[in-house]
Amino acid sequence: MNNYEVMFIVNPVPGEEKVNEIVEKFKNLIESQATLESFVEWGKRRLAYPINYVTEGHYVLATFSSESDFPAELERNFKITEGILRYLVIRRNKG
Repeated sequence: MNNYEVMFIVNPVPGEEKVNEIVEKFKNLIESQATLESFVEWGKRRLAYPINYVTEGHYVLATFSSESDFPAELERNFKITEGILRYLVIRRNKG
């Protein structure tokens, strides 16, 4: 088991209901395939630069432990989900 951290930004333009649906989708995915340690929604914040003409995003930060093949599956799901502006999955060191 390895420790990972993921941050993803959801496009808030379609509405709060769609944002909550996407956030729940990824929370459930992580819980089903990994041990979720923390899941923090930072909420809507201004982006450093516009992404596809969008200037704000709904930020979510999660930490989890999983087998080494799960982060690739998580990234695949981010790529095919409409409404995800950006994401980053990193492996954390213990300590």
